[in-house]
Amino acid sequence: MYARNEFRLDWDGIHGAPHWARVRHNGLLLAEHTGANRRVVEYFAFIHDLGRHNDGYDPEHGHRAVDIARQIAGDLIEISGEELDLLVEACSGHSDGHLTADVTVMTCWDADRLDLGRVGIRPDPDRLCTAAARKSGVLNAAYERSLR
Repeated sequence: MYARNEFRLDWDGIHGAPHWARVRHNGLLLAEHTGANRRVVEYFAFIHDLGRHNDGYDPEHGHRAVDIARQIAGDLIEISGEELDLLVEACSGHSDGHLTADVTVMTCWDADRLDLGRVGIRPDPDRLCTAAARKSGVLNAAYERSLR
């Protein structure tokens, strides 16, 4: 209910709930290979675009996601301090094109990038952080999912 009330954009739009579900799916698949913290990956999927003000250029949306994560930590989401630090890093930098970070953060970023097909972009393996995300089978399957 919190996400539904907080999200300002089209629930079924390019940054809405279907995108979050695909990011979660991608992230959990990647975490099986990267060893990423699954709880952080799941929270990232549902929070990273929650603070968007529009579907276009919104450079501050990651920072608003950080504020949301901090606000709901310990209340709506069960998360340790270390996990919150990873979630904050993942949310704040997810649109900046970074390629190196903690494996959990990189898994979050890749999970989001693997869903670019929804906006007509085929993910570039050179812009993915983890070897797991760059595997052609993973990349192709995620791209196909993103087109639905």
